[in-house]
Amino acid sequence: MPIVHDVKTANRRLDSWKEIAAFFDRDERTVKRWEKERSLPVHRLPGGSRARVFAFTSELSRWMHSLDLSSRTENPDNSDSPDLSLGQLNPQIPDPVVQNPTHDAAAATPGNSRKSWPAVVAAVLLLAAVGTGLLLVGAHRRHVLAAVNEAPPSAGLPPKTLTASPVDPAAQALYLKGRYFWNRRTPADLSKALDFFTQAIVRDPNYAQPYVGLADCYNLLREFSAMPSEEAFPRALAAARKAVEIDDSSAEAHASLAFVMFYWNWDIVGAEREFRRAIELNPSYVAAHHWYATYLMVLGRLPEAMKEIERAQELDPASTAILADKALVLFHMGRPDEAAALLKQLEASQPAFFSTHKYLSHIYLSQREYANYLTEAAEAARLSQDKREVAIVRSAEQGFKAGGERGMLENILQLQKKFYAEGQLSPYLVARTSALLGRKEDALRFLQDSYRKHDSLLLSLRADEALLSLHNDPSFQKLVAQIGLPPLP
Repeated sequence: MPIVHDVKTANRRLDSWKEIAAFFDRDERTVKRWEKERSLPVHRLPGGSRARVFAFTSELSRWMHSLDLSSRTENPDNSDSPDLSLGQLNPQIPDPVVQNPTHDAAAATPGNSRKSWPAVVAAVLLLAAVGTGLLLVGAHRRHVLAAVNEAPPSAGLPPKTLTASPVDPAAQALYLKGRYFWNRRTPADLSKALDFFTQAIVRDPNYAQPYVGLADCYNLLREFSAMPSEEAFPRALAAARKAVEIDDSSAEAHASLAFVMFYWNWDIVGAEREFRRAIELNPSYVAAHHWYATYLMVLGRLPEAMKEIERAQELDPASTAILADKALVLFHMGRPDEAAALLKQLEASQPAFFSTHKYLSHIYLSQREYANYLTEAAEAARLSQDKREVAIVRSAEQGFKAGGERGMLENILQLQKKFYAEGQLSPYLVARTSALLGRKEDALRFLQDSYRKHDSLLLSLRADEALLSLHNDPSFQKLVAQIGLPPLP
């Protein structure tokens, strides 16, 4: 019988072979064979071929229309799998473009993130790249565009470069809308940005900039605790590589690739090469100077970091993100008063900017200004919409009232260990608190666990003021070397 789908299913996610088979009104064996023989867009979360599968109805619909199935036949031995013909397809299934995406802040909470973002095609494009290596662009029998290159991270760029075609004006307009929301840097706005970048890719799959936008969104969603690093970074890497493959002359693509190569692959040499390439291609590209500055800061190359962040500030004097990171560089240069003053100015003008509160909380903690630390940490937790951080700060407040500094840190550590045991918190954060409490062996043990888990936070090891008490320990120095960071002075 003909397949008839309600239009509401156009943007729905299917989370098992059973649901995928039901979409086609076929059995599981048939759709598994279609995946193998006909590139049916079924995807897997990172973790190997036996990982959990999922698919999107919009992608499945586009796959049906992109292949002339009537010219093919199924395996005649498979009598329970009748052939699909174009006459069986519902021509009324709409294009998955969402013309007016709207989300509220609640929809962008970590608990709702996977269901609230209608990044249907984005997820298909990027998870296909990560899981199966295929990037489907669909529409009117257009076949698979290209496989996202699976070169090792240190190899840098894919060997093949697609010829860039003229940009669809509508796609460009959607991309610019996405950039507007990306620059606002809140979980809800990043969700909207994902929507617009997704739509731009649907309109013009050979337009590199929306892939850059997706990479940048995933990088920030990880930072704001709206998506785990192990999900965000592979998507960001696939998107950035795709952007470079489409347009090797794009400074934006190289800068985004550098960012994820550093924080996810720990490829320090490769990341610097990509940052320098981005600046060479476009010396006025703000983000390249900005991100290169934070890269240099983490490596302890502070004079160079200040030079790059000031260049970014010259190019975009009104950027709150750049000014906030400049304050962070000032702090690491031993100028905490200047850093705090700059951040307070930013806080007064843009109280909803997450990084300002987060950075201030770190500075106040290092200066033992605990009342101010708790105020800023609470606001950062609220803005990040991270329930675990909210709980930790509340426990810290109770501990401070009952037992001062020691009581505060003990309460923080107790709750951090609980979340860590449940697999919900980075061991690096537990190590920081352990070090502040003077528990050196515990701190080193959690740092080793962070290394085993390839925790992106571990790249801050060398610059983190909370770990200063460990700098003379041979185990700590060895860990710095294992990561590839410059040796401690």
